[in-house]
This record gives sequence, C-alpha cells and structure tokens, in this order.
Amino acid sequence: MRDRAPIFVVGSARSGNTLLYHLLLSSGHFPQYRTEPVVFDVLIPRFGDFRHRRNREELMKYWVRSTQCRLTGLDPQQITDRVLNKISTGGDFLSTVMEEMARAKGYKRWAVWGPDNLLHMRAIKSQIPKALFIHVIRDGRDVAYALHTKGFIRPFPWDRQHRLLVSALHWRWKVQTGRRSGRELGEDYIEIRFEDLVLKPQQTLDQVGEFIGLPLDYDHIQSSQLGVVSAPNTSFPSELRSGSFEPVGRWKKQLSTEEVQQLESLIGDELEELKYPLCGPNPQKPHLRLRTLRAIYPPFYSLKEWSRLKTPLGRFVNMSRLVLQN
Repeated sequence: MRDRAPIFVVGSARSGNTLLYHLLLSSGHFPQYRTEPVVFDVLIPRFGDFRHRRNREELMKYWVRSTQCRLTGLDPQQITDRVLNKISTGGDFLSTVMEEMARAKGYKRWAVWGPDNLLHMRAIKSQIPKALFIHVIRDGRDVAYALHTKGFIRPFPWDRQHRLLVSALHWRWKVQTGRRSGRELGEDYIEIRFEDLVLKPQQTLDQVGEFIGLPLDYDHIQSSQLGVVSAPNTSFPSELRSGSFEPVGRWKKQLSTEEVQQLESLIGDELEELKYPLCGPNPQKPHLRLRTLRAIYPPFYSLKEWSRLKTPLGRFVNMSRLVLQN
C-alpha cells in the first residue's frame, strides 16, 4: 500500500532536503530520526557485500557505536542479532533498522533523508521495492553560492579561484543524474521545487501528500516545528541574526553581474530545462576555461562515484558521517 511505503527525500546539498524531511517529521506520521543513515553512500562502499557474514560483523562493530544507532532508541544487541542472521543487502539493513524503530514508536512507516541517496536511487529501489523518492530541486545559482560559501565542494588545486563555478557544475551533475534515474522510477518518483516549498508551502505539501498517500497540513506542521522548521539550517546565519533571511533568490543580491553571467553560461541549459528564468535571453557561450571546467568535472564526479562503488577504493571511503561515540 502506498500509504505504508518508505520515503526517501533526496537532492543536491543545500537544496532544502532537510527542510522537507523535517516538515514530514513535524506532520506526526513518521518516527523522528534526525540523522542521515549513510547506508548506500558510506556503509556499503566501506563494508562491502552484505551477503558475507564477515562484512556484516565488521559493519556492526562500528554501527552499534554510532549516533545513527543511538538515535534509533533500539537495543543494539537485538538489531545486531537480526542483521547477522537475516539480511543480505544494504536495503535489508536499512529496512530492518527503520521498520523496527517505527514499530517500537508506534508508526506504520518511515522516512529518511540524505542528499547522496540521489545517486543511489536505482540500487535503493532494487533492494527496497516499495520505496518512494521526493527530489527537492533548488535554483542552481543559489545552491552554487551556498556550496561556495560553506566550502563544501573542493576544486582541483589549480581551480581554487573557480570554486563558485565548480560548485555549480556539481549541482548540475547531481540534478541531471537524479533526474535520469527518476525517469526510470515512474510514478514512484516526484520532483518539487525548494522555492515552492518556501513560498507556497501548503500547495506544495498537498502535492507531496498526494504522492505519499497521506494528508499534510501546514498549520499542524507549524504547531510542531521540529528541527529546521523552527530554526533554518542555513549557510548564512548572519541573515537570521539580522532578520534579513531570504533563502529564495539570494544570488540576485550576492553575486556580481560577471559571476551570474559565468554561472549561466555553465548551467543555463539546466536552469532553463527546470524553468528557472535566466538574467538574459541567451546565456553567453562559455569561453575556453569554462568549457574546460564543464568537460572535466562532471566526468570526474561520475568516475569518483563509480570507483567508490565498484572498486576496492570504496574501502577507504570517508567514515566521518557515521558519527562514532566514545
């Protein structure tokens, strides 16, 4: 049944994934699990094929010490026994944990978020067939500016002065990759705009509610206000302190005309595809340096992701997002 299906909130970083996820948690229909499970993007690459008991044992050595485990509120030994004896995939592991947490807290379904799950939707769907995916998309110019401000995207050393542009290319690669996968998922995939979520919350939540088979009332959600619903997760805390917080169209005030022109020459095609108006009727043709950036970075991101999933290099994946307790 669709009203029992698990929900995956996905999207490029700084696109409003956390906001939508916390709106869902505030609705009262899902157990509160305010962390990323990091199963498909960290645990599977690091610990390998879960059909092998040795890999499951190694996984649980770490997982039972993590914040991800503690926040479930479950007995670590009980979960360990089930994982060691009953699962064979990362999807089995995630479903086992989340279903048991939902059952223990009196809920009929569960939801998770994580930007990088956008890259693993095919695998998630094959391992959790009932999964539904909500892709939150935001204007790439705002995303690039936020990623640039936080320093989340690392260019090659010789491109440090182009961090803003490389951040935009990362957004473009993530969105295009997610939308390609989404087309294969058919009616189990939906796209919403961050701008609509901020400016037309009830209308957008009606769309989400119809998709997941549950009514979502914005007034009720506002009475709960869990997480970033009450305290925005922003790259610009000074705006909150000054009372000038405006998450939609920030790029119009913060970026120079030249920066906007460069961004639109790089990602203007994707912005237009997504119905985001450009500043000019025709973006400038990118000059040689920008064409080089566009030729190098998206294939590099794809190769990096492939090597993490398909080669032994995955064993060296950064484990910092599995937050270990002392």
